[in-house]
Amino acid sequence: MAVKKTGSPMAAVGEYETVLPFQAVGVKPCIVKDDETSDVGAILLELAKAGFAVVFVQESFFVGHTRRIEELNDEYETSFIPIPGLKGSEGVGLESIRSSVERAVGMDIFAVK
Repeated sequence: MAVKKTGSPMAAVGEYETVLPFQAVGVKPCIVKDDETSDVGAILLELAKAGFAVVFVQESFFVGHTRRIEELNDEYETSFIPIPGLKGSEGVGLESIRSSVERAVGMDIFAVK
């Protein structure tokens, strides 16, 4: 029996140890050795152009390429989601969700009174 492939592709961009586990669930790993020597912006553009629905981006790279990601969000339907690296979360993911909800709802529903 053949398995039918459905849905849109997903990718994970980051260091080897961070993105390799995603491959086990069908996510394409895009390994970046060093932000200084790798063109993360070009990788993100390539994935967006290829029609990837979701691209998980290691937080350290997400922070360094926020402007590029915002441009790609405006131009393509790809969702870029920050994920923590091996050193743990930097809080970028939560802030990204908070910002997205605030834009959608018109106010910060997570604000502490």
